[in-house]
Amino acid sequence: MAGVGEQKHNVDVLIYGGGIAGVWILDELRRGGINAVLVEKTALGQGQTVASQGIIHGGLKYMFDGNVTAPVKAIAEMPVIWKECLRGEREPDLSGVKVQSECCWLWGTGSIKSRIFMAGSTIALRAAPQAVEREQWPGVLKEVRGKVMRVGEQVVDTVSLMGKFLERNRGRIFTGDVEVRANTIILAAGEGNAELRKRFGLSENFMQRRPLHMVMARGSLPELFGHCVGGAKPRITVTSARDSGGRMVWQIGGQIAEDGVKMSVGELVKHAAKEIEECVPGVDLGGVEISTYRIDRAEAATGTGQRPDDVHVLSEGNVITVFPTKLALAPRLAERVIKEINVQRSTSNVQLPKEWEEPQVARPPWEREGQWFSAR
Repeated sequence: MAGVGEQKHNVDVLIYGGGIAGVWILDELRRGGINAVLVEKTALGQGQTVASQGIIHGGLKYMFDGNVTAPVKAIAEMPVIWKECLRGEREPDLSGVKVQSECCWLWGTGSIKSRIFMAGSTIALRAAPQAVEREQWPGVLKEVRGKVMRVGEQVVDTVSLMGKFLERNRGRIFTGDVEVRANTIILAAGEGNAELRKRFGLSENFMQRRPLHMVMARGSLPELFGHCVGGAKPRITVTSARDSGGRMVWQIGGQIAEDGVKMSVGELVKHAAKEIEECVPGVDLGGVEISTYRIDRAEAATGTGQRPDDVHVLSEGNVITVFPTKLALAPRLAERVIKEINVQRSTSNVQLPKEWEEPQVARPPWEREGQWFSAR
């Protein structure tokens, strides 16, 4: 881990943390001519980034109560920015990153609450849901009661995404003990920001943790990306991927992941099987296995424990602490950070030691060790 004592190498900016916040900021700084280096303690995206579902939210999930709130306004432009980056039409050029799906589906359960939301969900967002005729519904949703809508929220492969940023910034992303001296320090380590802030003599009260107990299902499942509406929050949010064995994996978040915090693994596995069958009627869980994992969302403290409205940037002397809040908000966070940094374009071309190690990209949750249970 980099230090601030007697170092050999001077840079303009040192970033701690190789999640989406850190790598996007690094890329932005370097394109602006700033001599920046990033240090990651373990693997790129190891915390929240690779474990996220990769949905480039456009504000829909924040207005399940029908209101255009501050989070909606903050995130509404993000799908457009991401799409342009993924097509290579703007910087950072993310062409080549695997896009798992160009859209998400939105459907209800037939309950009164879900019908109310579906009726009012065509609010004027950039990723506003669009009604789809039944013959165009994905096969996995053919037995759904009520409407199925299409939402222009892309889903990216987060491993591919982090690999792209590593490729773009080779020689500037390191792991292990590196000796760097910087004019500006950026703390972008998610949950690790608590330890870092303590090390720099800063208050640890700036951060909060909101726990999740996520669900994964694997086996002979159809591909699915989307949100099942059951009330004020998505009842389940499903994204799909193939594991190293070629099996389809559903990663499942939403209300189920919040409710699951108070459940044991066994309780959540049973609950998840029931939720899947109710939310995706007709799905065959024969031979399907379910596993879970716990993860904390590390965010700026709100005082109430509720989700923050926007990205957070806090400058204290030459140390800047950042939280992106959501994967989709990374471009907005980088823009805010650039405005905070008082660093001139560097004229130096510091050569860093070739023996400094480059981190690996983290593996997705379903490829890590864990216990799987029969869904039946």
